[in-house]
Amino acid sequence: MVRTVPPNEEARSVFERLGYAVSGDGPEFVAERKWRSVRVRTLCAEDATKPGTLDGEYGLECLVTWTDCVDELDERLNEQAPEGEWAIIGVDDDGEYEVHRAA
Repeated sequence: MVRTVPPNEEARSVFERLGYAVSGDGPEFVAERKWRSVRVRTLCAEDATKPGTLDGEYGLECLVTWTDCVDELDERLNEQAPEGEWAIIGVDDDGEYEVHRAA
């Protein structure tokens, strides 16, 4: 199934359950906890194939996409070899998630 909608609410829920304060609307937001600020971008299936570049402005960038899109997104990001700390989170409809860290 091709998912044309990014997992915005699922991503917010993951970060809130992890104790982060979430601010911002739409497919991009900031999650903060203690000293850590994370730039979060949510990607639909099509966007996971062309995620754009990570700019490293934040201490950590996190891309959240549907679980079945994680491998494609990981491959695209590794081709870029972005600088900085980044991670991918794959989510599903049941609220389950898995964190994939940068190589």
